[in-house]
Amino acid sequence: MPETPAVGRRERKKAATRQAIADAALELFLEHGYERVSVRDVAEKADVSTTTLFAHFPGKEALVFDREAEVEASLTAAVRERPPGQDVVEALRAHALTSWTRMASDPRRDRFTELVDGTPALREYWERMWMRHASALGAVIARELGREADDLACAALARFVLEVPALAASGHDPRAAVEAVFDLLTHGWQASQQP
Repeated sequence: MPETPAVGRRERKKAATRQAIADAALELFLEHGYERVSVRDVAEKADVSTTTLFAHFPGKEALVFDREAEVEASLTAAVRERPPGQDVVEALRAHALTSWTRMASDPRRDRFTELVDGTPALREYWERMWMRHASALGAVIARELGREADDLACAALARFVLEVPALAASGHDPRAAVEAVFDLLTHGWQASQQP
């Protein structure tokens, strides 16, 4: 089994700086509102230059969605790196249960959601980002199943799966909500579920 290379000091320092910038940005945005905080304010709070900030983030909106690349990578890895014999939906269920139920319990989640929903630029960025994630996930699912990259069923599955965090967060028991949604994906809509 190949060994995972150790993360070097330089990479750790870059990651720590990036995290400090993201943490400073979120704190300021939640406290003062997205529109009232400048990139310079964030850089000052994180004790970095604006040049350093832009070396880590392409723009102001990206400061809010600092885990964008990590989220997409973990989604596609859940499908690509699933254990032999595990079906795609079950791999995505396992991913959702470990990743998204934890997000639903974050004490800042409601304030973060209000920030995004109440800021048109962030809402638009989020929608574009989520569509990129859906496209990447749909393509990986199609590749894993030996289908064309633009397979409609794979694209639909990806989009539905990406709605799970919002559905899970709307209830009192995120874990049960994730299970219910994935049960629906696995078994389909049953007539007995109708009112």
